[in-house]
Amino acid sequence: VQGTGGSSAVSKCSAAARGYIQDRFLRLLAGRRRRRAPLIHRGYYIRARAVDHCVRDFLLKTQSLPRTQILSLGAGFDSLYFRLKDAGLLHHTVVYEVDFPNVACQKATLIKGVKELSALVGDTGGEGLGAITFSGEDYKLLGVDLSELSELERVLEEAGLNNEIPTLFIAEVVLTYMENTRSDALIQWAAEHFPQACFLVYEQVHPEDPFGHVMQQHFRQLNTALHSLAQYPDCEAQQRRFLGKGWTECSVMDMNEFFTCCVPEDEQQRVQALEPFDEYEEWHLKCSHYFVLAASKGMEPSWTPLLPSVTVPHHAGPVGMAGSVPAAVCARLSGIPGLRRYGHHSVLIKPNVILTTGGFGEEDGQHCRMRNFHVLSKHAGYWEAVCVTQNIPDKRWGERLYHTVSCLSDALALVVGGRTSPSSAGLGMLWLKFPKTCNASGLDNIAVELVSLQPAVEAALLRWRHSTTEVTFKGEQYLFVYGGRSALEPVLGDWHFLHTPELSCTVIAVEGPVPESRHSHSACSWEGGVLIAGGLGAAEQPLGSVFLLRELEHGFQWQTIETHPPLVPRYSHTAHVHEGKLLLVGGVWFHASCVPGVTVIDLMTGLCLDYVINVEHLEWPLMLHNHSSIFLPDEKELLVIGGGGNCFSFGTHLNLEPVSLSLSSILIS
Repeated sequence: VQGTGGSSAVSKCSAAARGYIQDRFLRLLAGRRRRRAPLIHRGYYIRARAVDHCVRDFLLKTQSLPRTQILSLGAGFDSLYFRLKDAGLLHHTVVYEVDFPNVACQKATLIKGVKELSALVGDTGGEGLGAITFSGEDYKLLGVDLSELSELERVLEEAGLNNEIPTLFIAEVVLTYMENTRSDALIQWAAEHFPQACFLVYEQVHPEDPFGHVMQQHFRQLNTALHSLAQYPDCEAQQRRFLGKGWTECSVMDMNEFFTCCVPEDEQQRVQALEPFDEYEEWHLKCSHYFVLAASKGMEPSWTPLLPSVTVPHHAGPVGMAGSVPAAVCARLSGIPGLRRYGHHSVLIKPNVILTTGGFGEEDGQHCRMRNFHVLSKHAGYWEAVCVTQNIPDKRWGERLYHTVSCLSDALALVVGGRTSPSSAGLGMLWLKFPKTCNASGLDNIAVELVSLQPAVEAALLRWRHSTTEVTFKGEQYLFVYGGRSALEPVLGDWHFLHTPELSCTVIAVEGPVPESRHSHSACSWEGGVLIAGGLGAAEQPLGSVFLLRELEHGFQWQTIETHPPLVPRYSHTAHVHEGKLLLVGGVWFHASCVPGVTVIDLMTGLCLDYVINVEHLEWPLMLHNHSSIFLPDEKELLVIGGGGNCFSFGTHLNLEPVSLSLSSILIS
């Protein structure tokens, strides 16, 4: 547990070095330096922003009072005191920091040895008195185990903590490491002994969904189990916890809601533009698994730092589920590491033959961008897998993620877009050529050829997280390339019609309300046109709209499809159409009460029904984002291939094997 503070300080220091947070003291306290990934930077940015937001609100609300105090529990190597002191915000406030004795001693030694830190504190020589490791006029650093409440109370009294003045308690990923009986006692003690008090908490939530399982496993491996999650699994339970322990007011938000509602739009845009970034799913999942809570009692005026500055549609309360869909591991496909990948694409190239290309995954025991193709073939009712490695020149293929593959005939498929790094330009188009008649074992001679296009057309199609869909206009076949993002544009809203097979770019008139720009949406061919659903919009907010691009005599027309109840906004899902019904599979949404399963939209009536996926027969967490899926209409079966991602600092999770979803019970004709 003590080691988590140092790791956190290093991550915050890295975020500060990249401009996410303004804090010149972190580098002095963190000790070692290490460059973290953009996803880690965002995660520690939102943590620092939430705590700073609430602390400054407390200081603002109490600035007219003669004296206040802040008590930071499990402070580690945090720089809060030095930032507030440097900003001139501690005129009448004393900051007390508490941590394990050896952590407090290390920090005290560090402060004394760094002139820039010790000069701010103004050492009064009070250190060395028992648990008081450092004492300045407005800063006290105490070494005591928080779980020993009577000892904590004694040391705080000795250090001069005053029960009668407004006090802000801060517990930033601290209480969850304590046994619940001890953390509950600490919360109740603070309420009972301080008539005017506020309590700020930042920690984890939602242990039971797939991301939550990976998160818990990570902390168990570090020997830092998250004790609070079993008893207080969601924001509502945490709110009830504080209200039941003597606090009269309590508000709580997960970090998706905090970022949307409490961070100004210009600041959101500043952070989103700091580094090349393409891990939206993991960012939003991380944010849905952490919360900030502000509880208070006896404060006049009341302390309400979590009042939204903007109002956004928030899907409070549970998503109503119409039923469940059983999930089962595909027999004979276990132990095929090449199918453990995300950001890939799978396509049915012949009846019962599925080609999977690209993505990031596991190959030869290593995590890497995937060079090899994999073929799934069904024989006598069972799927079998074959790795295809021949005739795939690395330079042409480019080890791409977030591309599309469209099968144009029984011997030809077209790869559009994709990327290697999010800072690089998108990749060009490729032909995939394979024999007209073959079984799975005969597909080892897929040829990859570059597509030659006019430079302007090729440049316009350099994108990823887009969709490529077959449409028909005046009896001719076209590919409709829509949306996505590029190295220069974080979201695209344009489209292109490619006439097949020669791939000439054709201008076709399109009328009607133009959909909001988006990427990571789904697109399906339907009645000669295209159904677009969901996606991530320009503000990195999931979208809940469904559009039909419908063929007219002189062109196409965008039409909005109204759903009821309204479709819960989502992205990074897959989609299929079956007998007038749009099926949406998985994805990421901001609704924290559950994860997306299968949603069925009746395209005639607009009725929208959500079904949970029953995973009781799976022995590992099923992450349904960055996956691919193939619908087999005769069997009413969905085959889910791959999926997962880099789960913040908790490790990379790859779905272990393809999963079959039986939809026969929900697709009754």
